[in-house]
Amino acid sequence: MQYIPNLIFALLLVAGVYFFVGNVKRIIRNIKLGKDVDRSDQKSERWANMARIALGQSKMVRRPVSGLLHIIVYAGFIIINVEVLEIILDGLLGTHRLFLPILGNGFYGFLIGTFEVLALLVLVAVIVFWIRRNVIKIKRFLNKEMTGWPKNDGNFILYFEMVLMSLFLIMNATDAHLQAAGIGNIVSQFIAPLFSGISPEGLHTIERVSWWIHITGILVFLNYLYYSKHLHILLAFPNTFYANLKAKGQFSNNKNVTKEVQLMMDPNADPYAAPAEDEGEPEKFGASDVTDLNWVQLMNAYTCTECGRCTSVCPANLTGKELSPRAIMMKTRDRLQEVGKNIEANNGTFQDDGKQLLGDDYITQEEIWACTSCNACVEECPVNIDPLSIIMDMRQYLVMEQSAAPQELNAMMQNVENNGAPWPYSQMDRLNWVNEE
Repeated sequence: MQYIPNLIFALLLVAGVYFFVGNVKRIIRNIKLGKDVDRSDQKSERWANMARIALGQSKMVRRPVSGLLHIIVYAGFIIINVEVLEIILDGLLGTHRLFLPILGNGFYGFLIGTFEVLALLVLVAVIVFWIRRNVIKIKRFLNKEMTGWPKNDGNFILYFEMVLMSLFLIMNATDAHLQAAGIGNIVSQFIAPLFSGISPEGLHTIERVSWWIHITGILVFLNYLYYSKHLHILLAFPNTFYANLKAKGQFSNNKNVTKEVQLMMDPNADPYAAPAEDEGEPEKFGASDVTDLNWVQLMNAYTCTECGRCTSVCPANLTGKELSPRAIMMKTRDRLQEVGKNIEANNGTFQDDGKQLLGDDYITQEEIWACTSCNACVEECPVNIDPLSIIMDMRQYLVMEQSAAPQELNAMMQNVENNGAPWPYSQMDRLNWVNEE
């Protein structure tokens, strides 16, 4: 009978890890639906980006208040979860504070004390985040895409963290041996008096219940990530590593278009020459659905934190246009999830569902053409997400596959074709200004 709790814990742990691994596989499968793109160059700069931006949070602190609070939560999440290793081993082996005799009172007390201070700071930071979202109601959290599930998801995560940090402190405060030893109870010693009228058996029960709910909550949180914007906890690191290192404003040329232009500019080229046998069919121009995007763009969608910094600096959005860069990423992720579920339901094969990313189901043409391509959203994103690249790929699809450019753009392109310039004046008249007095 004494091993039943250990068996229950082992089953709980295996189930949690099993479902987490399954969710990770789904994410990887969905990201691999994107086209291949080579991001293996300049590895030293990529490692530096990851260290500076994902690990060092350098872009977060551009907004000092939210940046500092995020660093506290981020550091707390990383450091406090070191204790999860002890919790897991205690649960499997039936021990209690296994590392105490191994590390000694001094070092173990230092670790627990650090964890308690961080837990308190995280609790305070999370409460401030909740107030900013729900009481102060900061504008960037009020866009129309932040209703329903996105709004609730942001709050659920905050509640999760509040409960987990509180349980950690209560667990320590009701651990009679820890309090009697006086090691590491920097914060919990002030909580312990709240339980002073409870019997030793009652304290032990509270401590055990807190322990079980705490570790169960961590495993639930781990699997909740798949359904949440908080996937950036895991994906911010590869996302910053594989981010585009080209100068902002330098767009990638379509190789088929480049070839056509080169043929037009080569006076010796035969425009009617048959293509080489090994060339194959030209690829689709631009993107109309998630499978037309590259895998980095799809990873961007999963990494989006929904913080709204991109939308808050978007000039189109600020002037009342339909475009929201955050919504672009959220809609891309939603469509990718839908495609992934379709594949699962059809034994690994996608069945046409009559929908696509570009259109009334997700991203409208109005949103696409509202973009000024200024790169403000790319510059502002704290984890180097690039909404503009998705917008430009969909624009290319509209222009080159659908001939669906706005009238103003069609007129400009027609002028370039006929007159060699964007203006509606003949090339023969371009020097007339010389004769004007």
